[in-house]
Amino acid sequence: DTVRDVRGFAVKMYTQEGNWDIVGNDIPVFFIQDAIKFPDIVHAVKPEPHNEVPQAQSAHNNFWDFVGLQPESAHMIMWVMSDRGVPRSLRMMQGFGVNTYTLINAKGERHFVKFHFIPELGVHSLMWDEALKISGQDPDFHRKDLNEAIENGCPAKWTFAIQTIAEKDEHNFDFDILDATKIWPEELVPLETIGELVLNRTVDEFFPETEQVAFCTSHVVPGIGFSDDPLLQGRNFSYFDTQITRLGINFQQIPINRPVCPVLNHQRGGQHNDRIHKGTVNYWPNRKNVGPPVHPEKGGYAEYAQKVQGLKQRVRGAKFQEHFDQAEFFLNSLAPHEKQHLINAISFELSHCDDPVVYKTYVNNILPNISLDLARAVSEQVGGALPENPSNVRKPHGKKSDRLSQLYYAPKSPTIASRRIAILVADGFNGTEVQVVRKALGGMGATPFLIGPRRGEVKADSGPNVFVDHHFEGQRSTLFDALFIPSGAHSAKTLATNGRTIHWVREAFGHCKAIGAIGSGVSIVEHAVALPELKLADPFGGDDVVSSYGVVTTGKYGIASAASDIISIATGPKGFIANFAHEISKHRCWDRELDGLISQVAF
Repeated sequence: DTVRDVRGFAVKMYTQEGNWDIVGNDIPVFFIQDAIKFPDIVHAVKPEPHNEVPQAQSAHNNFWDFVGLQPESAHMIMWVMSDRGVPRSLRMMQGFGVNTYTLINAKGERHFVKFHFIPELGVHSLMWDEALKISGQDPDFHRKDLNEAIENGCPAKWTFAIQTIAEKDEHNFDFDILDATKIWPEELVPLETIGELVLNRTVDEFFPETEQVAFCTSHVVPGIGFSDDPLLQGRNFSYFDTQITRLGINFQQIPINRPVCPVLNHQRGGQHNDRIHKGTVNYWPNRKNVGPPVHPEKGGYAEYAQKVQGLKQRVRGAKFQEHFDQAEFFLNSLAPHEKQHLINAISFELSHCDDPVVYKTYVNNILPNISLDLARAVSEQVGGALPENPSNVRKPHGKKSDRLSQLYYAPKSPTIASRRIAILVADGFNGTEVQVVRKALGGMGATPFLIGPRRGEVKADSGPNVFVDHHFEGQRSTLFDALFIPSGAHSAKTLATNGRTIHWVREAFGHCKAIGAIGSGVSIVEHAVALPELKLADPFGGDDVVSSYGVVTTGKYGIASAASDIISIATGPKGFIANFAHEISKHRCWDRELDGLISQVAF
C-alpha cells in the first residue's frame, strides 16, 4: 500500500440520469499527453521483461530511460517524486479528474472544467524511510486505516470543487488547457466549491463490490461532455474496452455498476446478460414505435455542436511542446523539507539505475531544464558529470504558488481526529496519567493504543490496570502518528533496558512524529535521543510543559494538572495534553529534520 506511486481516485455517482464516473488520480497531471503512449509508459514502469524485476517500484532502468527520453513527463515526475507519492492515508490525499471535461449550461454555452477533491483532514504524507518499512510491516496499511477511521466514527471527507474556463477564453493562457501534463494554476482559474464527498461506509463484500466495479471516463450524464484533450479521447475508448475484456459485454448489469434509474435501449444478449426484456421488437425504428431515442429537450443527452476548423494531423501544437515551466513552478512552490524529500526521492530512484546512460541522461538533459540547483543536488548523489554552466538549458521563471505545497491544505481548525497514538507501558506505570491522557485524546477523535511487554493485563503502580493491545514486537512506531510515555519508575526501568522500546522512541523521533512524556517517561526520551539541541522537562519537576522540536514533556501530571488543562489544541507553559495535541495536529515537526537532528539518530 505504501510504495511510491500515483494513486487512483475514482468516484461513481448514481444519478437519476445515469451513472457519472470521475476517474482520476491523487496527482493532477499525467506522464503523457497522448493516449497512444499508454502501452509504452505502462511497459516501462512495470517489471523489466527479462526477469520480472522489480516488483512495485519505478526505481529501475526502463522507467527512467523512458521518462528521460519523454520530457513531457517532467512535471509528473516532480509530483510523484515529491511527498505526494507516499500519502499518509487515502483520507489525506487530494483527488483530481486530471483530464479536461466540459460543462454545458441551459443556454447551450460550453465551459471547460477540471474536478477537484480536497480532504478535510489536510494533505499529508509518510516519510520515505517510513513508507519502505510499512511495506513489509503492514502491506495493507492504507486499506486498514480507511476501515479503522470509518468504524471509529471519523468518515473520510473531501470538498468537491471545480475550475471552469469559458470556451471563448480557451487560448488565453501560456499553456494548452487540454494538455494533461499541465495544471490550471488556481491564481489564474480559482476553485469553486460545489459540494462534499463523504465516505462513511465500506463495502459489504469485496469481490462483487470492489473487484467487479467498473469505472469509465465515458460514463457521463447530460450537461457534462468531453473536450479534445487527446489523453481523454483515448481513455474514453480504452477504459470501456478494458471493462468489456475484464468483466464481459454486460458489465454494466453487475449490481455495483447498475444505474439506479431505468435503462432504456435495444442492447440485448451477450455473455452474462441478467435482464429479461418483454416485447417483440429490439431495434429502432420499429413498427410499434417502442423505445425511440430521447430528444435533449426531454432529458436526452445532447452532444455539443462544436465548430471544427483546421488540418487533421497527428502533430502537437506549439503549447504542447513546452514541458518544463510547470515542473519548475511545482518545485519552486514546495516548502524546504518538501524540496529535500524530492531531491532524496529522485536520488534514490536513479541510484537503482545501473546503466550510466539512463541516470546521466536524466541528470544532464531533464533536471537542468527544471532547475540547475536540483540537477546539481541529484548529480552529487548519483553521478552525471553535470557541466558547471550548461548553456543549452531553459531560463528559469522563478514563479511559485503556495497552493502546490501540502502545507497549504492544513485543516482550518487544528485536529487530531483519527490519529493513531501509541502509549508505551510496562508493569509499574502511572495508571492515572494513562487514563486521563487516553480519555482526553480519544475525546478529540484520536485513536489511542496501548503497547506493552505482552498482550493482556499490565499492572499500574497507581490508578487502574490496563489491557494492552499489542506487545512491543507486534507493532512498530511506523504504524502510529505519535508516541506517549507515562511516568512510573518500575515501568521506565523496563522500557530503558529493552532495545525495541528504545528503537520505538528513536524511530518516531527520526520520522519527525510528536512524542509526549511525563516524569520518569522523560528519562526514556533522554536516554533514546541524547541530543543537546533537544530541551526536555525535569523528570522530577513540576507540571510546567516544555515543548521542543515536537517533543512535549513535563515533570508530573495528576488530577490537579488535568483539571487546569484546557482540553483543546493549543500551546502554552501549562497544559500537557493541549500542547501534545497541538504537536500531533501539525502531522510532523519538520524543523527537526531541517535542523539536522534526525540525521544524528540511528533509527
